[in-house]
Amino acid sequence: AQNLANADTPGYRASRPIFAEHPALQRDTARIPGAREVNYPWDRASWRDEKAGPITRTGNPLDVAISGPGYFAVETPRGERFTRAGRFTIGADGRLVDQGGNPVLNTAGNPIAISPGDSRIEIRGDGSIHSENGEIGRLRLVRFANDQTLLSEGDRLFNANGQQAEPIERPAVVQGAVEGSNVQSVIELTRMMAELREFQLASQFAEREGERLQSSVERILRKR
Repeated sequence: AQNLANADTPGYRASRPIFAEHPALQRDTARIPGAREVNYPWDRASWRDEKAGPITRTGNPLDVAISGPGYFAVETPRGERFTRAGRFTIGADGRLVDQGGNPVLNTAGNPIAISPGDSRIEIRGDGSIHSENGEIGRLRLVRFANDQTLLSEGDRLFNANGQQAEPIERPAVVQGAVEGSNVQSVIELTRMMAELREFQLASQFAEREGERLQSSVERILRKR
């Protein structure tokens, strides 16, 4: 359901649960003939599908998509965060900001400011930002040793979770384009329907097993 809700969110990564078996011995097994180990399902973790989403041309000069690995760096009230959502605008104070109003950072870790005189914005493939007045700055593009350990904050931002952000030496960005969500709605709907049916089957099995046990107890009591 969360994946479907973010099917149109720029830069969103689909998440998947990881299930495992949790073995547990029945109580008082020594006094129960035929006692055995019971395995319970264990929702132990989740992982993100790191496959890139489709890149869509928008024609907006402030929209930027990353071609390949990496993240943009933004400044939030909670500290530096990272995102693949490159739908940027110019805030009231002239700074380049993301959809949440967080300033986008340059390679020095400072917010990128665009003056009123910079009317023709060009963002080149290496992340450098230019106007008719010259170079304005360069987008800070970073990567991490293990993307799976990044903590999601909302639907677009990631917390480094103690990892060191490594600068990308040769970044590749596309101006006038946005990376979409990597969620495929048809596949997600199919999975949801399959899981719902499995849940219904398990519920019906448990209900019928309870009815069988109750019927067995009633028969034993009638015989006595």
